[in-house]
Amino acid sequence: MTLSIPDPSPVFDRLADFTLTQAATEIPATARARAALLLLDTLGIAAAAAPMEAGIIARDMAVALYGAGTPDQAVPILFDGRKVSVAGAGFAAASQIDNLDGHDGFNPTKGHIGVAVVPALAALAAARPDLGGAEALAALVIGYEVAGRAGLALHDTVSDYHTSGAWNALGVAAMAARLRGLNPGQLRHALGIAEYHGPRSQMMREIANPTMLHDGSGMGAMVGLSAAVMAEAGFTGAPAITLEAPEAAAHWDDLGRIWQTELQYIKPYPICRWAHAPIDAAHDLRRDHALLPDQITGIKIRSFANAVALYPGLPETTSQAQYSLPFSVAAMLTHGQVGLAQISETGLADPQVARLVGLTTLQTEPRHETRFPDGRWADIEVTLADGRVLKSGDHNARGGPDEPFSEADICAKFMSFAAPVLGQARAASICDACLALDTDDAPFATLLDLLYAAP
Repeated sequence: MTLSIPDPSPVFDRLADFTLTQAATEIPATARARAALLLLDTLGIAAAAAPMEAGIIARDMAVALYGAGTPDQAVPILFDGRKVSVAGAGFAAASQIDNLDGHDGFNPTKGHIGVAVVPALAALAAARPDLGGAEALAALVIGYEVAGRAGLALHDTVSDYHTSGAWNALGVAAMAARLRGLNPGQLRHALGIAEYHGPRSQMMREIANPTMLHDGSGMGAMVGLSAAVMAEAGFTGAPAITLEAPEAAAHWDDLGRIWQTELQYIKPYPICRWAHAPIDAAHDLRRDHALLPDQITGIKIRSFANAVALYPGLPETTSQAQYSLPFSVAAMLTHGQVGLAQISETGLADPQVARLVGLTTLQTEPRHETRFPDGRWADIEVTLADGRVLKSGDHNARGGPDEPFSEADICAKFMSFAAPVLGQARAASICDACLALDTDDAPFATLLDLLYAAP
């Protein structure tokens, strides 16, 4: 039987040229430099998440369920070292990162890309000992560019708000096609397979009931890598409608002109991005008024509807804490910071934080709603025992293109997350190796050697 598949669309032809034949030097230096910092930032979260329960389970399950068929197909798991299939390694690391919500994101898609494409790069590079830094960053940029546009197309053409794994799978498949040397026909089938099997899970369901599922990124990475391997072997699945359907075409018009890699935001807190503006507002009120938590008798948070829909109760798990708006604001007002210590173990049982959560009310504010998803705006009011009401004014989440962090800021964040787990020396070496990928075109293997061993 002959399988009839529609001819490739002009959009696919442009994407194939962009993905498979574009030289690393044709990618703007600004995009490559940003990719190196996004890689560093994501690796910091991966290291910090390694000892967490979700990461341990994900790595153990990769060993149990997703082993390689032959030794030459096996690659090491990030920050673990045990060897599994390339898809298993991507699943393990992406699931690990996904469960510590401090990794990069992209406002227009209301989701995250680095969480899937960074593990994919690490897994794919294990079979490419000759891979140079510039080519590794080029593959990473392609992952960001394809995933972001696939996410925009999906959100614009279906009714549900799907998790990032649904569209990250396409970015991962494109990276794998480039680094494994697939031809255009194989790439087209890989994208179709990745889209078809991508986890179209409902994000707001996870927001309402936070668990280790998070943003579907572990499955998204696994599907994207599996899709490329399957297409390479002759498995068919083209076309991908988020790429080739007429109603999706507009989202690919600026491919190679607007570099979405440069538009990703970096998070200062390991908390859902929707809570960052009120956290910053709480930080500023605490600093400006020398505010003590004992003085507070009421907290009102005004933000956009999706933020107000975050987990409303007192969290019992780290997963719930990362999606809790009242808890994260209360933690900032109590401790002056929101980090891993505040969202795990004894931090979840802090009585002062619990008291403030009970004093918090949430309200959807129209002016903040109109600025979402391009911005993540909020304001808060804090009522004190002496009757004063402190108003924060409007805040937008930091770390995006309108208020970016410097290279020094991102390196400091990386060290704060990675060094407690990896040690100061190893963390510093990873930081140096990431930055050298762009400036010196250092071999990617230099970085990989630092990433595979367990903490």
